[in-house]
Amino acid sequence: MNQNQENLLSRISEKFESIDQNPYTHLEGLIWAKPITYWDYIQTDALLNLQIQRTTLPDEMVFIMYHQINELLFKMILWEIDQVAVKDDLTVDFFSERLNRISRYFDMLTSSFSIMQEGMEPEQYLKFRNTLTPASGFQSAQYRLIEFASTELINLIDARYRPTIDRNTPYEHAYEHLYWHAAGKDHSTGKKSTLIQLFEKKYKSFFLRKMESYNTINLWTKYKSLPEHDRSDAKLIESMRHYDHTVNITWVMAHYYAAEKYLESGGKTAEATGGSDWKKYMLPKYQKRIFFPDLWSEDEIKNWGEQAG
Repeated sequence: MNQNQENLLSRISEKFESIDQNPYTHLEGLIWAKPITYWDYIQTDALLNLQIQRTTLPDEMVFIMYHQINELLFKMILWEIDQVAVKDDLTVDFFSERLNRISRYFDMLTSSFSIMQEGMEPEQYLKFRNTLTPASGFQSAQYRLIEFASTELINLIDARYRPTIDRNTPYEHAYEHLYWHAAGKDHSTGKKSTLIQLFEKKYKSFFLRKMESYNTINLWTKYKSLPEHDRSDAKLIESMRHYDHTVNITWVMAHYYAAEKYLESGGKTAEATGGSDWKKYMLPKYQKRIFFPDLWSEDEIKNWGEQAG
């Protein structure tokens, strides 16, 4: 046995002995272990069996797979955000690099809308969509987590109610005034659509916990906790502005135009599958969703999303 092999065995022993495990038991287990394969590591068979159509229309498969890919990208985005959220010794370089990763994922999501916009026949979509009611992409829990993890809650409150909300507002009350309730809640009566009722039955308690846990570690709060010199870094500011614009204007508008093509095909406007007022909910100029408001000028905020919409 050469020196490198002895060093390797010594390191293996140290690793398992540090957790009160017999290293030789684990080494012997390697004798019987199967070699890893690509399909086992990626779980290809399981992944490719998750696409279950509700109709016989071929383009429904495009719709299903596209949204599953979105959810995988959302998971990647949250993975990157959480690295910033839990990091104590946060540096400008680390922050910028993770923001750039996240923006690349959203750039992918934005460009991929051509698959939705050009990759399905409107006639097929308008048929199979009737089997999806009241389900909607609105019900992506991961996307809501991305919002909670990106900015302070006040920036996610419906613009009409922001003056009545502050840091002392109970999470339950703030939750009831999040901007996306405009898609399916009559604020004058408090009545919620089936779309939101089902969403809340599944996720509301989870959302309230996440709203609280991200309260002090969201991207905007982490940025504001940096030393003044770091907050002035041009590279970091540009990364944050790019992320903010990409998520809240570029990606949203790509989604909007894809929805518009199908929901307004045939010469009339259809409701979204969840019954929401999808234009008022999606267009950034109405809700002015901005993650990092202090990094934009008054004119930029005033005209937020106007040219896009």
